[in-house]
Amino acid sequence: MCGIVGLLVKTDPLRERLGELMVPMFSCMAARGSDSGGCAFFTKAEDSSRRRFSLYVSDRQYSWQKMLDAYDAEFGVMNDSPREFQTLENHAVLISGEDPIAISCWLDQCEPKVHLMSVGRSMDVYKDAGDPVEISQRFRFAEATGTHCVGHTRMATESAVTPVHSHPYTAGEDFCLVHNGSLSNPYMLRRSLEREGIRFETDNDTEAACRFLEWRIREGDNLSTALKAAFTELDGFYTLLMATGDQICLVRDAFACKPAVVVETDEYVAISSEYRSLAHLPGVTDANIFEPKPEEIYSWRV
Repeated sequence: MCGIVGLLVKTDPLRERLGELMVPMFSCMAARGSDSGGCAFFTKAEDSSRRRFSLYVSDRQYSWQKMLDAYDAEFGVMNDSPREFQTLENHAVLISGEDPIAISCWLDQCEPKVHLMSVGRSMDVYKDAGDPVEISQRFRFAEATGTHCVGHTRMATESAVTPVHSHPYTAGEDFCLVHNGSLSNPYMLRRSLEREGIRFETDNDTEAACRFLEWRIREGDNLSTALKAAFTELDGFYTLLMATGDQICLVRDAFACKPAVVVETDEYVAISSEYRSLAHLPGVTDANIFEPKPEEIYSWRV
């Protein structure tokens, strides 16, 4: 049993309150999963030459400044597009115009303690093992602004409890996925994707679903087409909530045994495993509230 939440806001005033509105949803769902928690926030996109790199290190005393000095020594200073660096405890966001592959390789070789959690023009990811309520406070989720976010509280059932095993899972650029359920064929998917040259970081079943969908998108599918393929390829029980730079998307398996509820108004779309985490939202009593149908694709754009 895990908890998933998602929020897409459509007006500028609510975009300033994205984190404030999301935190009660996330904290409420801590009752469904107390092993770990995380959230991906999407904000205004960087220009096409720059990327946001979400970084994590297990040591809360790690010297981000030493890593930054080594980065500057390796890549130099781009006067026309200077890098930016923001730290928050054992997480950091690097904004840079350097090639993402070059940065990933440099981290692997020179800063192996640092884990690259996500890359994209608009997405920042914060996740860790431990109490989701405490995680939301440590990483100041309530202060987040932006257009949309997805979050997850995990009760581990089939793989380790570590920050890397926590959700959201990411693949490619500006794509993430959270999952409530259990897949029965993740290793079959994994072997198939490894033959395509795709590298895995964990043994978690959710990572297999995330990388399968991103691979289909990279091969030319849009997200809806990729999800139609997933209905055939994924075996098990699942509710999947995904986000890209400009949309969120929700699907349930053919049996729809993993709960989900949607609240939709002219100002926002909110998704959760349970209605009680949405009851605080403005205008909720007049909203369109419904339970998503099995094997139907629900998508909302910014």
